[in-house]
Amino acid sequence: MKARPERLALLGHPLGHSLSPLMQNAALRAAGIPLTYEVLDVGRRALDATIESLRRTRAAGNVTIPYKEDVLAACDRLTATARAVGAVNTYWTAIDGALVGDNTDAPGFAAAADQLLGGVPPASTLAVIGAGGGAAAVLHAMEGWRPREVRLYSRTMARAQSLAKRFPSLNITVVDTAQAATRSTSLVVNATPIGLRDEAVPVDVGALDPEAAVLDLVYRPGETAWVRAARARGLRAQDGLAMLVEQGALAFERWFSVRPDREVMWSALRASR
Repeated sequence: MKARPERLALLGHPLGHSLSPLMQNAALRAAGIPLTYEVLDVGRRALDATIESLRRTRAAGNVTIPYKEDVLAACDRLTATARAVGAVNTYWTAIDGALVGDNTDAPGFAAAADQLLGGVPPASTLAVIGAGGGAAAVLHAMEGWRPREVRLYSRTMARAQSLAKRFPSLNITVVDTAQAATRSTSLVVNATPIGLRDEAVPVDVGALDPEAAVLDLVYRPGETAWVRAARARGLRAQDGLAMLVEQGALAFERWFSVRPDREVMWSALRASR
């Protein structure tokens, strides 16, 4: 069973770019819940002590880069989704004091993709760039789509191959370039941090199929350069804000068993851009 959280905190490093506090605090106010969603920007040396403090203070919250796998290992219990993805982005403290880990990135991605595509894509070839926790969440969501093929690219091929083995139900082809991954694909997902702090792009939009859709898990003020370039070429394109809202709303439901006001969350984010 869940205990009502006595504290809400986002754990990660660095966290200067995060918009989660804006939308979660707006949702808390709208729901009349007297808590403040705080930011814990901690270095790795302080991570273990911080996690123990969260458990001791009956906290709930979120986890972001680079600690999703560390928190997975530290949790006392995991949901099936967290176990399948191999990363925790949402946690809470149970009544018995156990730290429980979940992953709302996977269903959050699925909801964002549905908004972009207007539904589940028909059997087709999809591309995923990256091989970290974000890519794992994307692949877990894609298991429900039954795509014809998923092409996976990472700068570290061994990591991509290891990730592909974790999803045997998908027909995953690990390729050695981003261009090979994205050729003749109907959806291209950037699951790397590329473009978070500069104008870098994961793959030139000129290499994409004219009918492809682009979903960037990265978000930043004014959208990422990749999303802007894709849209300028006439492609359907969306940054990571929709996924951010959806995974955050699902996390809110896990903590309080109450659906947050998504429009309030969106309004808080739009006001910041």
